[in-house]
Amino acid sequence: MKCATHPDVDATGYCRNCGKPLCPQCTHDVRGALYCEECLAGLVSAPAAKPASQAVGSNAGTALALGFIPGLGAVYNGEYIKALVHVVTFAALIAGIAANINDALQAFFIVGMIAFYFYMPIEAYRVAKARHLGEPEPPGLVQGEGQKPIGAIILIGFGVLFLLANFGLLHEEWFGKVVWPVALIGLGIWLLLGRVRNNP
Repeated sequence: MKCATHPDVDATGYCRNCGKPLCPQCTHDVRGALYCEECLAGLVSAPAAKPASQAVGSNAGTALALGFIPGLGAVYNGEYIKALVHVVTFAALIAGIAANINDALQAFFIVGMIAFYFYMPIEAYRVAKARHLGEPEPPGLVQGEGQKPIGAIILIGFGVLFLLANFGLLHEEWFGKVVWPVALIGLGIWLLLGRVRNNP
């Protein structure tokens, strides 16, 4: 598929509003949604948004229900990159459970999958509700510019774990005595630094 504006260039996406194929030069990314220049100009020049009580947007209840299917809640909210991250993360957790690894690491993947399964519908609900009320969207796994790329960090972490497992480096004793404490310390430091930066 070629770009609608530049016929000699391959399209890398489609306008969310009109469906026109777009190349990187013609693409305008707005919170994970792609728009062509004409549609974006039309949205910018549109009349002011309705008050929160009259706002029209994603239905929070529908987003919650669809969120139990990996990626579908994010797709309903128009967050396609986030949906891809959710699907890949969920698939990685299932692969970790099915892999021939030690019990400690398998328990980690089981707990992670349960937590992530309930995280997806809750996040879809919160995003849909915030949009309906005209409020800023809550942070999630896929962040905007200037925020922490949590989704990328999670995927990199899974990749490192699978790589270590493939080379037989995830021994049960080593994982239980070293990895868990180091991971908890690292997470605590990361959260503490984030709190310090937000409250100077």
